[in-house]
Amino acid sequence: MALWDNPDVELLYDINGLAKDAPTWADRIMEYVGEYGIAVGLVALALWAWWGVTRKRESRDEAVSGFAGLIWAPVAALVALAVNIPIRGFVERPRPFLDHQGVEVLVQGKTDFSFVSDHATLTMAIAVGIFMVQRKPGLVAIALAVLEGFCRVYMGVHYPTDVIGGLALGTAVALLLAPVAMWALTPLVRLVAGNARIETLLWAGGAAARTPADDDGRPSDHREGATARRSSGRDLAA
Repeated sequence: MALWDNPDVELLYDINGLAKDAPTWADRIMEYVGEYGIAVGLVALALWAWWGVTRKRESRDEAVSGFAGLIWAPVAALVALAVNIPIRGFVERPRPFLDHQGVEVLVQGKTDFSFVSDHATLTMAIAVGIFMVQRKPGLVAIALAVLEGFCRVYMGVHYPTDVIGGLALGTAVALLLAPVAMWALTPLVRLVAGNARIETLLWAGGAAARTPADDDGRPSDHREGATARRSSGRDLAA
């Protein structure tokens, strides 16, 4: 066990040591970012991905699939958190500040087990879900999830391996269960999209708002075929 813990503890002290040397205002910023700020950022990125789906895609099937993917992202996070419950109970790893002296703890009241990090798990599951819908906001979201892991170690509430495990768990759940989730969610979204108000939301600024013909007079079915060919190399739809 010592061989496993030593590099983990050493890195914990290196990262958490930055909190000791930083001014109080910087620690407060990191505390806010690690607890709430990144979650808010992921919501903004999900809205960016939704805007990209509704504004840039002219295929109804792509829009429905993309919208279903954005629903899967938070659902994947909840599933990953549920999977983490038995993992935490099995490993029973105490928080680092309980076993090691000199750890600067920025957030009090964390008494549950440490492995794996719920925050890292949740943020990475959402980030991967967003990435499967649109790459650009998804890459930013993945970067934020990694930053979340760094913040948890900086704040003294997790070991580095706690957040690595959380990032891996969130990724695995979002990717491995995506086919089943999309199989269930896509028909549901297609059914709900039949409602006029929801369809307006789903297609805001998209092809449904256009006339049956292109500006050059070509019929819409010709346009959609060309668009489908152009979109084949663009962002992934989950």
